[in-house]
Amino acid sequence: MALAGCAPTLSRFERTLAANDSATAALQQWCAARGIATPATIVAESDRSEQEDASPAIRAALGVAAEEPLAFRHVRLRCGDTVLSDAKNWYVPARLTPAMNTTLETTRTPFGTVVRPLGFHRVRLESRRGRAAECPPGTVLSHKAVLRLSDGRGISFVTECYTRANLAKGSH
Repeated sequence: MALAGCAPTLSRFERTLAANDSATAALQQWCAARGIATPATIVAESDRSEQEDASPAIRAALGVAAEEPLAFRHVRLRCGDTVLSDAKNWYVPARLTPAMNTTLETTRTPFGTVVRPLGFHRVRLESRRGRAAECPPGTVLSHKAVLRLSDGRGISFVTECYTRANLAKGSH
């Protein structure tokens, strides 16, 4: 499927993402509006054994020193049986509650859902149509962002690779 033929749908998808600080909330809205699955529930599937060190640039974006612990989650966000996003998330456990950290370590609950009570806002660092180098084949939209608390401290650095499946369902 060529992206050019999907430009109106991709534009709507981009607007949905831009209107939300949480990619999870945006994907849930998108899944419901496009009829991808009923109910439109987003789950995070991850390989808990997978680890990836944060680069100095990621640590700088989060405002953490080299020795400060970061946690890592590589997830595929699904709505029903459909993978909508492949995302890598480095986050600062010390800036979350103990209950939030436990939920992230032991459940399939998406990060945005878990940390919603913190009232974070999203600062988009990069956005491009198509596949960024770190994204898998089939990516139609790539984002990098930092989630920040109201005091400006970063809690999460994410790379998000949105799949072609976001464009495949429905026409509204």
